[in-house]
Amino acid sequence: MSRRLVILIDGHHDAHTAKTAINVIRYKPEDVVAVLDRQAAGKTAQELFGVGGSIPVVGSLAEAPEANALLIGIAPPGGKMPLPWRAIVLEAISRGLSVVSGLHELLKDDPEFVQAAREHRVQLVDVRDNDEHDVANRRGIREGCLRIQTVANDCSLGKMVVAVEVVAGLKRRGVDAKFVATGQTGILIEGDGIAVDRVISDFVNGAAEKLVLASQHHEVIVIEGQGSLFHPRYSCVTLGLLHGSVPDGLILCYEMGRTVTYGMEDVPLASLEQVRDFYEAAANIMHPCRAVGVAINGANFSDAEVAAERQQVRKRMGLPSCDVLRHGPDELVEAVLALKRDLGK
Repeated sequence: MSRRLVILIDGHHDAHTAKTAINVIRYKPEDVVAVLDRQAAGKTAQELFGVGGSIPVVGSLAEAPEANALLIGIAPPGGKMPLPWRAIVLEAISRGLSVVSGLHELLKDDPEFVQAAREHRVQLVDVRDNDEHDVANRRGIREGCLRIQTVANDCSLGKMVVAVEVVAGLKRRGVDAKFVATGQTGILIEGDGIAVDRVISDFVNGAAEKLVLASQHHEVIVIEGQGSLFHPRYSCVTLGLLHGSVPDGLILCYEMGRTVTYGMEDVPLASLEQVRDFYEAAANIMHPCRAVGVAINGANFSDAEVAAERQQVRKRMGLPSCDVLRHGPDELVEAVLALKRDLGK
């Protein structure tokens, strides 16, 4: 049965918290029948988020009778469901909707949800749930597959979007490329992957390696980065993913205008030079690797401001640079193909 999602955001409109909703709407609009938000009911997804066209924003589940699943559309720090949403989830279950969640707080661990789902014969889908328990072994990695990873100076600024767009650009060039999802939203879009931020620390590298081994029959894989080596909360996940994936090349990502670490207002952001140097040094511990391009998130700025930033970054870093949503990913695609030629892959 195909997915027909009503996406629950209910008052959480900002691009950071609602990134699951926004990106599922951006990349899988055919799966979405409505957005549930009592504050913005009557608008369209396009009016609310800038993507999604005429997908309606509704104020109740009764207004989306064609839906067969409720998707929890937020990714808040800590991954917990807002308490008032419990009633909405239980109503969805009573209406025969399965519930899909990418939160750390698992649906399957909630006795009330489990009992209701059993009574109404619907599924509870925890996208982040996994049972990864293998360490990395560094065996069987195919050197003919080019591995690219998106990395950044902070979390929640577009590493997944850059990876998806670069893969789409590579495919348009006739390259057999694969997006490797490592977070809940990426998994919802791609249909496979592992949410590495829920893997036990000893097994993060192994989970990343497992993803590489499963995808390396493709010419190029682009691995979705998680967190940041510079973030006090999430650096451990980032380093495990970097070392387990053993990338050949890195795309550096950042958001224009952001000056402090997300959720840590007293922690200033690292410069792009620091990001390049530190990630290259960390990656090269395991495998030769270098930065090949810079992805700019200029969502909060004008075309002219982003164009000026792009030129400045190209000059400053000596790397191809673009905003993949504003300019398209072609400049980064060409950088990836240049690395592929340089390495003979």
